[in-house]
Amino acid sequence: MKKAVVLAEKPSVARDIAKVLDCHHKGNGFIEGDKYIVTWALGHLVTLAEPESYGENYKTWDLSELPMLPKLNTVVIKQTSKQFHAVKSQLLRPDVGEVIIATDAGREGELVARWILDKVHNKKPLKRLWISSVTDKAIKEGFQKLQDAKKYEGLYHSAVARAEADWYVGINGTRALTTKFNAQLSCGRVQTPTLTMIAKREQEIRSFTPVSFSQLSVETKQGVRLQWQDKVTQEKRLFSEAKVDELRTKLEKGNVLVDDVKTVNKQIPAPLLYDLTELQREANQRFGYSAKETLSTIQRLYEQHKVITYPRTDSRYLSSDLVESLAERVKACDVQPFRKVVLQLKNKTYSSRLAFINDQKVSDHHAIIPTEQAAVSQLSEKEAKLYRMIVRRFLANLLPAYEYEQTTVVGTIAGETVVAKGQRPLAQGWKAAYQDDPSLDDEKAESALPKLEKGQEFAVARMEIHAGQTKPPARLTEGTLLSAMEKPATFLEKQDKQLAQTLGKTGGIGTVATRADIIEKLLNTHLIDKKGKELFLTNKGKQLLELVPEDLKSPALTAEWEQKLEQIANNQLRKDTFVGEMKDYATSIVSAIKQSNQTFKHDNVTGSPCPDCGKLLLELDSKHGKRRVCQDPACGYKKNISKVTNARCPKCKKKLELRGEGEGQMFACVCGHREKLSTFQERKKNNQHKKVSKREVNNYMKKQNNDDNFTNSALADALAKLKGDL
Repeated sequence: MKKAVVLAEKPSVARDIAKVLDCHHKGNGFIEGDKYIVTWALGHLVTLAEPESYGENYKTWDLSELPMLPKLNTVVIKQTSKQFHAVKSQLLRPDVGEVIIATDAGREGELVARWILDKVHNKKPLKRLWISSVTDKAIKEGFQKLQDAKKYEGLYHSAVARAEADWYVGINGTRALTTKFNAQLSCGRVQTPTLTMIAKREQEIRSFTPVSFSQLSVETKQGVRLQWQDKVTQEKRLFSEAKVDELRTKLEKGNVLVDDVKTVNKQIPAPLLYDLTELQREANQRFGYSAKETLSTIQRLYEQHKVITYPRTDSRYLSSDLVESLAERVKACDVQPFRKVVLQLKNKTYSSRLAFINDQKVSDHHAIIPTEQAAVSQLSEKEAKLYRMIVRRFLANLLPAYEYEQTTVVGTIAGETVVAKGQRPLAQGWKAAYQDDPSLDDEKAESALPKLEKGQEFAVARMEIHAGQTKPPARLTEGTLLSAMEKPATFLEKQDKQLAQTLGKTGGIGTVATRADIIEKLLNTHLIDKKGKELFLTNKGKQLLELVPEDLKSPALTAEWEQKLEQIANNQLRKDTFVGEMKDYATSIVSAIKQSNQTFKHDNVTGSPCPDCGKLLLELDSKHGKRRVCQDPACGYKKNISKVTNARCPKCKKKLELRGEGEGQMFACVCGHREKLSTFQERKKNNQHKKVSKREVNNYMKKQNNDDNFTNSALADALAKLKGDL
């Protein structure tokens, strides 16, 4: 009987699949059983070849050689070639009758597998494992309903089209900018519009002029506070000082006559389940996590701990086939701090009539929810925080709506309208899921009002005038930038309904899986900077936007591309047609850059000449320290001048930076502390004998807590002397 090769994307997933399929014999890059051979990629093992491989003329960066439009081919990635050959040897085995693609269920996962299979010239029948979680149960069920891989041919072609389009546009645009302006500049179909959105927000903030206003409120002797509002426009702000003075005279001396009291019962449903963007946005807002941090953390929750479903999703709904699994997923959440809520839900039955069940709003993957597997393994602090967010949102959606009674009081004072609103909770509903974490429930509930009736009259006890100023738009953070990338219509220069509709259909610019990498790239290439949570455009980023062609900056362009990629995935558009359009577009970008009369000015030039070509060096910052590079990319000279170490400052305990070379090397701290490397090493050597292990400290503290007579010992003295030492 012929065996089947199962190709997974990562070793961790391969091990999970191998366990379920009863494969236990470990080989070189694979795990084998009686029926299956499970092997794996390491992410991409095959990629598009670099420009240099298409001819000698592309080995040097030369503006006259652009545009580069070769017929693209793939190559094995050198760093992971050993695993590629391990996979190849299994695929070509004579006892293998079919191949099962088990890479991530999405566009990039399809590309990972298909490029490998194309590279080894696989002719064997293909099947597809399409699952949204990697629990044992999900894997078993997935293998019971394997799909014909032909169903996903369109998805593969769209992935190739995306990769080739990015190559033609990105490589040509980047080389043209870099060689024309003699600076390390890059552009891309998602990167550049994203940068434009940050620039547009900065422009809005700079051009904003604050306007002062006042708000008036009165308080009756019974403690009811009412706010003035315009009887026609219902505006509560006053922008005229004369009007404020006029109203002050009226309101101070009058009585409040209650004209109307309305009480209505209202309901608020739970916020929808998380998709990746919403989870990244909220994690950034609450914990300051970057989009990249959140994605890598929940990827571990999915792959390693198997406690959540596939995270790279753009849907906030579940499909109806998941209804029967809800009870088991609730049971898996029966850990603190969710036990009280789970107790309410344990014996319930669920139907497809739930608000978050909608087959029409689920494409490749449903919303992120807990799996049927409990989180029994140790989670890191970040993992635990994000897991709790996902569980709370899931449980909240299974609970009824929050119900409250809202009372609105409308009164008059000397012909002027005053209003008051109050709320009284009736049923906690889904808010029970947030009882132990009220920071997640950011609803600003109004306090309850006393019993009031129409026709009552009250004397004014005091009046307050609150002064304020209109505020500019908030600076973008990673969280709000992700939301802007998802819904970029408001950032269009011209509000075009057709383009806005296109952006809505395509889900914005980029994909849920790539947006975090785009933001990270903008930070790493110093086009934007981050201060606290806020994002700022750098001088380099500002100049880049002045140099790139205008249409490349628009979110509409990349949205149209994403729409065409979707058409390719659905077999409604030929891949070659789209790639041909991208070649034409790359040609137009190069032409526009060549004809530009603008210049680029470096703002990080040092006074030191490059030892190779004589041009002045640039100084660059990175998270690992500082380095100097030649401003001419063709030269390529670079040298590290400092690095951030794990050594701690003896004064402020922050990480020290090591600068200089040879015997002149010196540690420096932001607090001003300076110390030669040789002095530091000598001090560290002298302190070695004072070091106490963690175990000794714990034992000492335990004994101290249990023994009243244990007052001072040699160990205690040693611990005291260690204060302030490294």
